[in-house]
Amino acid sequence: MRRVILGAFAALFSCCLLAQNIKPNVTLKLYPEGQAVDKGIVENGVAVTLGPCEDNELSGAVEMSGDGNMGNISDPYIDIYLPKKCNGQMLVCCPGGGYRYCSSYNEGTRVAAWCLKQGIACCVVLYRMPNHHSRVPLTDVQNAFRYCRAHQAEWGVKQIGIIGFSAGGHLAASASTLWVDAATRPDFSVLVYPVITLEQDVTHKGTRTNLTNNKIDLVEYYSLENQVNASTPQTLLLLCQDDKVVPPENSLRYYFKMVKCKVPGELHIFTNGGHGWGFTTPEYGKDKLTPGQRADFFKILSRWLEDRRAEI
Repeated sequence: MRRVILGAFAALFSCCLLAQNIKPNVTLKLYPEGQAVDKGIVENGVAVTLGPCEDNELSGAVEMSGDGNMGNISDPYIDIYLPKKCNGQMLVCCPGGGYRYCSSYNEGTRVAAWCLKQGIACCVVLYRMPNHHSRVPLTDVQNAFRYCRAHQAEWGVKQIGIIGFSAGGHLAASASTLWVDAATRPDFSVLVYPVITLEQDVTHKGTRTNLTNNKIDLVEYYSLENQVNASTPQTLLLLCQDDKVVPPENSLRYYFKMVKCKVPGELHIFTNGGHGWGFTTPEYGKDKLTPGQRADFFKILSRWLEDRRAEI
């Protein structure tokens, strides 16, 4: 079942795995024939996913930092982690990074490691950087959903939600509000210190520029408080009051629009911890959250996911 990425990319990926001491069951390129071909994943002669939509005009090797930040992604892939006994849930995970890189450790493999301990399957999406091609990241996430929906029965998955962080939170919120069919609609959403609005002076400027190149029509479209409606999946939002990178107003705008549209959800704001704390607990390094806040974070997340699972 396991597939391997070839060449230098495989070597880079292997280093990433060794650093985190966790291996996916499946590693799969979303576009096996590259961005120039309008073709996704084909299995047994059947198209399981769609093509890349457009080329993000990036090329060359993936850039990898020591802390797991992956940039210059033009050949996206998914890592699928399956527990020995799945509890029926799966999370599609969108790491953050300002649409410039993916925080593949803090908001990727460490999320998957936590999920496995809970009996939750996890699909980490190492999506393409938009490079001002705004449709590219969401296309990748929607194709990840299509693949997971096609295989969920064999994995013992009955419910697929999404989790995203910072700009990855913006991507997860995009998937939650701009889905195109039942296959691409998340069953629920978890948004962690997400970018929501692209409005000047409220947004994260790098996210806005990298996604839209500051084009006003795209800024309005991807200000996701404008896209929430009654069909938006129920959502859990988690953030810190002292976040200086992505102002808390982002989450508040999304939550208040949820309330207006009668979308079930919860909003939890911790006192301090700033931005980017992700799943980096003390076993991985310095935790930006206090021990009590970290315990509360996992307690809230676990209880909320359990509540969603009860609805299956």
